[in-house]
Parts: sequence; structure tokens; C-alpha cells
Amino acid sequence: MKIKNFALIGTAGFVAPRHLKAIKETGNQLVAALDKFDSVGIMDSYFPESDFFTEFERFERYISKLKYENNHKVDYVSICTPNHLHDSNIRFALNQDAHAICEKPLVLNPWNIDNLSKIEQESGKKVYTILQLRHHPSILALKEKIDQGPADKIYDIDLTYLTSRGNWYYTSWKGDESKSGGVASNIGVHFYDMLSWIFGDVTSNTVHLHSHDRAAGILEFKQARVRWFLSINADTLPEHIKANGQTTYRSIKMDGEEIEFSNGFKDLHTESYQHILDGKGYGLQDAKTSIQIIHDIRTAELQPIRGDYHPFCKLSQSAHPFEV
Repeated sequence: MKIKNFALIGTAGFVAPRHLKAIKETGNQLVAALDKFDSVGIMDSYFPESDFFTEFERFERYISKLKYENNHKVDYVSICTPNHLHDSNIRFALNQDAHAICEKPLVLNPWNIDNLSKIEQESGKKVYTILQLRHHPSILALKEKIDQGPADKIYDIDLTYLTSRGNWYYTSWKGDESKSGGVASNIGVHFYDMLSWIFGDVTSNTVHLHSHDRAAGILEFKQARVRWFLSINADTLPEHIKANGQTTYRSIKMDGEEIEFSNGFKDLHTESYQHILDGKGYGLQDAKTSIQIIHDIRTAELQPIRGDYHPFCKLSQSAHPFEV
């Protein structure tokens, strides 16, 4: 297979090393990288020869020169920037006659996908997104189990994901809902994608909590009723997790039984890249359901915490979270 040329936007970001590793491990090369921050020494571990830019204008000029002067065009642009920039960065890639590989959430609003679909068709290039849980062995096994089970069965799911973040979070773009989309977009979108991929179309979306540091509700799918709770506040961690010095708690229970998927995350970005390079990557329409879910959560009117709800909701009512 011919070596592909990659450019990467957002090289100093948290997730960028996974993309650098994936480009390297799939046997391709990074020819240019961009970030307004220059703390990108991680590039030395993968592509020290790649050109690096801190100004978009110079980066754009360089990509254009490769295409028009050197006959060395970029084949893929990998996007690891803050969420609100994804739409614009994807458009840049397509306008440069390159495919886009964008981190999740692909965009923040469902109509962004509709608009990008038009540009995708005009350009003849594809927009791919990283939905790595679709490659996780435990999740693949779960999907196979559901697909082979009774089509009319409704499963009861409890999803809990708590990942502690410090005060820096609220100062960064992640703490600005207009840029990040909020907690559900930042840490929940890949779970929503996984649930819809396995259990089918969304039939109901009820939100009980939605603040700067936590969100909770009930999502109903064709084959599942999901009580979910997400938080970045360490105070919401179970006591036994705190006692062990852990800062993250992840749990998915189906009909009361735990689904183990703590391990197996190591090479999922590389697998996602290989999937894309083989022409089987997940695109705009694959991401649309999860984007609709996070948009609806962000704009929903909160419902009273009564009847059925995630048990962590009541714990949150007695907490006094830090106010920005």
C-alpha cells in the first residue's frame, strides 16, 4: 500500500499522541502539524522530520504549496482541536482535497453534519470520525450478543462514568459550554454512540441533571432503557474508589450484571486508522445519532428527579459543587 501523507491540527492536545502513534503504526508519514502552542516535543517520538507551524496561515500556505508546487499533496488531515473548531477544520481538509479524520464529538450540532455532507459530496473526499468503542473487544462481543438475541427484548442499562478534573478544566475551553458542548459532549459522546450502535434508534431522551461538572438522565433506545450519570467532580466518586486513590470510575451494567471493558483501550486509535485506510471508516452519518443526543441533552428542559433515575442523582442533590 502506498504511504499516505498526513497533516495534523491540534498537535499539543491531549489526544494528539494517539493520532501520531496511529499514523506511525499504520506505516504512513506526517508532513505538517499545527498548534498555536509549541509544547509538541511528543513529535520527536514519532515524526521529528515533520514541519511544524504555530500560525494557521503559514500552515495553510505550506499545505497548498505541497499540492500545487511539489506534487506532494496531503491525503488526510487529522483533527485534534477543541470541539467548536472541528467543523471549520473539517472544511479546511475537504477544501484542500484531503480526507478528514476528526476526533469526537465530530461536531456540536446535527445540522453541522448536514452541511458537511454537502461539502463532502462536492469535494469527493470523506469525513471520518474516531468511534473507538466500536472496536473494543468487549463492546463487539456485547453487540454480537444483542444482535443474536430476541429482537423485542428491552435491556436495562446503568451507565456511570466519573473522571475527575481539576480547577484548570473550568478555565480551559473545556469549561466553556459554547466551545466544548458541556460535560455530555466532552466525556459522554462515545458512550452514546456505542449505546445507539448496539441498541438501535433513540426513542426518548430525559435529562435530570445538567451542570458544569455533571449530567444525568434516561435514554431509551429501541432495545434498551439506559440510566446514565457522568461527572468530572471527584466528590461524586464512590467511597471505595476514593479509598483506593483512584480518580476514575467507569461502569456499565446490563440487567444488573457488570460489563467488563476496563482494559483493551491501548491500540483502538490505531485500529480506527487502519479501518479508515482500508476504506471502512465511520463517517458523518455514523456519528449523527450521538451528535443529536448531545445536542438534545444540552438544550433539554430538566425533569424532576423522581420515579426512575440513576441512583447517583440523589447523591448529587446533597452535594455542593464548585460554582464558576
